[in-house]
Amino acid sequence: MKTRITEMLGIQYPIIQGGMMWVGRAEMAAAVSNAGGLGIITALTQPTPEDLAREIERCRSMTDKPFGVNLTLLPSINPPPYAKYLDVIIESGVKVLETAGNNPGEHIARAKAAGLKVIHKCVAIRHALKAQSLGVDAVSIDGFECAGHPGEEDIGGLVLIPLAVQVLSIPVVASGGIADGRGMAGAMALGAEGVNMGTRFCATQEAPIHDNIKQALVTASERDTNLVLRTLKNTSRVLKNTTSDEVVSIERKGGAQFEDVRHLMTGQRGRVSLETGTPDDGILAAGQCVGLINDVPTCAELLERMVAECRASLSAAAAWAN
Repeated sequence: MKTRITEMLGIQYPIIQGGMMWVGRAEMAAAVSNAGGLGIITALTQPTPEDLAREIERCRSMTDKPFGVNLTLLPSINPPPYAKYLDVIIESGVKVLETAGNNPGEHIARAKAAGLKVIHKCVAIRHALKAQSLGVDAVSIDGFECAGHPGEEDIGGLVLIPLAVQVLSIPVVASGGIADGRGMAGAMALGAEGVNMGTRFCATQEAPIHDNIKQALVTASERDTNLVLRTLKNTSRVLKNTTSDEVVSIERKGGAQFEDVRHLMTGQRGRVSLETGTPDDGILAAGQCVGLINDVPTCAELLERMVAECRASLSAAAAWAN
């Protein structure tokens, strides 16, 4: 498939793996890139910039195809050394940076000056316009269906995608709620030139998480996600389980502060859950597209199937229009 995204990134299919905390490791990124998409290493999964350098080299040992690195900027009392992580990304020769989060301007400017292609992931049109003004090469627009942080405006992809295409001159990548070729076809019909998937790639054979978690995604329905931290204006969509149900219950009592749920929301607790296969024991990001996940294929099988479904769906829709 040929779009501005495939041409820009040097990939076969316009399918990008989302930068997922604890999941975006070398084996995940390499598998997606080898399958014809763009794999993404998540920088902050690595505890130090030096560890990120080693992870990038480990990915290079598994693929000779393009891959990128995600750098997500989150508000924090003690923020990670973002500039040093970016130093490693630039010095390693990685050609694609995915940014997300708050105030990325300084990092975008440095990456662009070093010759990297930058894709900024955001959840609002005003943020997409700002990213374009900062010089990014593409915007990934995340609808309300997405895993992780959908923002506080609750706007779904059917509205966000065509709006982004309408107001931006750079390519738009559709993100949130996409798990198969039908969703990909829909996004492209709305004007997107690529798709970004996170939850769907968690349910692949190469995803570096426990099989129990993958099976939990397969058995979940579209109703099996929770919105946590809603009352704190820091909404996150996660898998419905014992832990996220407890967070929701605490919030519903009213007046909840983050300290009241901190013990449930810790990233390390989620990481242990992913690695040990205890799906109820931590907060696990998951989008509403879990309802579309019915198996655990290889990344190569998934991408080939998606592209075939996408082409078939676009052809069928074109026939109806005649």
